[in-house]
Formats: sequence, C-alpha cells, structure tokens
Amino acid sequence: MGMGIIKLKRIYDSPDKEDGFRILVDRLWPRGLTKADSRIDLWMKEIAPSNQLRKWFHHDETRWAEFKQKYFEELEPKKDLLGFIASKSEEGPVTLLFGAKSSKFNNGIALKEYLETVYSKSSEMETT
Repeated sequence: MGMGIIKLKRIYDSPDKEDGFRILVDRLWPRGLTKADSRIDLWMKEIAPSNQLRKWFHHDETRWAEFKQKYFEELEPKKDLLGFIASKSEEGPVTLLFGAKSSKFNNGIALKEYLETVYSKSSEMETT
C-alpha cells in the first residue's frame, strides 16, 4: 500500500476545500471549538499519544526527539489505524488536524513523519 497527499493543519485554522478528509489526531477535544465549527470528518483519538506521553512531553522542544521515539513505539501496534489514514490518502487529500500552538513540535507532525517513513518503505518493497 502506498500513500497519497497528507497535510497538516491547526484545528483553529479555517477549514478549506483543499483539506480533503479532515482527521483530528488529538486525544483531547480542542478548547473553544464546537464539532460543527471544526468540520472534522473523523476524530481519531486512538492514534494520539497516550495521556502519559502527552503530559510528559508538554510541547517541550528539548524533549522532541525522545517524544517522537516514544510516540513511534506507541504507533507500532496501531497498523489498522495507520493503514486507514494511508488508504484514505490514496482516495484524495487527508489533513491531520492538531490543536497545539506549536507548528513545529506536535503529534501531528510526528504522525505524518511516521506515516511517510512506514508507507514509503512499504511502497518501495512493492516495486522491487
């Protein structure tokens, strides 16, 4: 299985037609937003970092590398959820939505990186 276009966007930014299928990838619902305002297609809280990891990281960029390593370990057994995102992206654009203020250090970025790593390797294996 390959992977199509996956974008990242802060949930507080306005929805756009080009977003495609919008997936909220946070464990907690973003403050101050209604479900109607956010226009999400799916809330995939099961793919978010565990509460323990989320609280430990607390968006501290000095913990970013270790956070990603631990989060990737948590993602490893979630192949069904990851596969859903990858297959949905083959149908059209998918936008991973996150609530964090940081656009450089958040679980959406780490999840996208993980997906790109896993599914680029699997598509390379399919062609060889």
